[in-house]
Amino acid sequence: MGMSAQQPGKQNGSRRRGQRMPPMSEINVTPLVDVMLVLLIVFMVAAPLLTVGVPVDLPKTRSAPLSGDNEPLTITVNGEGTIFLQETEVQAGDLVPRLLAIGENGYEQRIYVRADQAINYGRVMEVMSTISSAGFSRVGLVTETPKGAEKR
Repeated sequence: MGMSAQQPGKQNGSRRRGQRMPPMSEINVTPLVDVMLVLLIVFMVAAPLLTVGVPVDLPKTRSAPLSGDNEPLTITVNGEGTIFLQETEVQAGDLVPRLLAIGENGYEQRIYVRADQAINYGRVMEVMSTISSAGFSRVGLVTETPKGAEKR
């Protein structure tokens, strides 16, 4: 039949004692891709949960969103009329000193007022008046765009 080209005393696949294989120069990227896909899914699920703020039912408008370069301070008036600075509840009299203490740009700090649509309009104006009379000039109201609204 056929003749084997083996050297005498050696078997297929066996090596001499002390002889080493050369190092592999290939990187197995399959585990890396698996980990990255799992992280992608985790971040996609977790991103909507990272919304900061007190839950309020904002009024709907068709205005375009404002663009800005730094994080504004947010004042929220919930459905019961309670005032929150970021996520901390504050009294109306303590609002201005706290704004001055944490405001990075002094009186030029951007301040957004979020108010539940069911709250009395007078309460919202009272909060905005307190902020404006203290000297803050960059105060704005936050609203939501209605679902299905066409963009212009």
